[in-house]
Amino acid sequence: MLVNRFFALLCVLLLWCWALPAQAQATVGAKYSSQYAPPPSYSNAELAGKDFAGQSLRVAEFSNANLNRANFANADLAGAVFSASTMTETNLQGADLTQAMLDQVKLSRVDLSDAVLVNAMMLRTVFDDVKITGADFSDAILDRVQIRELCQSASGTNPKTGVNTRDSLGCR
Repeated sequence: MLVNRFFALLCVLLLWCWALPAQAQATVGAKYSSQYAPPPSYSNAELAGKDFAGQSLRVAEFSNANLNRANFANADLAGAVFSASTMTETNLQGADLTQAMLDQVKLSRVDLSDAVLVNAMMLRTVFDDVKITGADFSDAILDRVQIRELCQSASGTNPKTGVNTRDSLGCR
């Protein structure tokens, strides 16, 4: 009889131990999902004229999107992907584009003044009449031709990082 009681108690204890991790896992899983939701994706989207000013869009995806006349003033776009998007008259004034991917983007009449582009990937990006006063390009990945072109109009100091635009581009 004592053996049966011991065995029954052991079974209850084992069932309780197996159920506990499942409950704990469900709680942790829900907490993880709410904290680390997937980034918003606007890939291939028609976003002309949309207002994203001041929004937190870290690691958002905007690849192949139409961003003409969109407003990203003072937005947090760290790690965002803009690959192969179009940007004409887009406002990126004061935006944080740290580690963003802006490769193969045509920037035409875009305002990048006071933007932070530290470690941004910008290979094969076309800069056509772009405002870069106060922009910080520190450690950004650019072609030599792009750097030479940007140095022609580079001026100012970034208000957030304190880095001079010409210095961040390595202008001579």
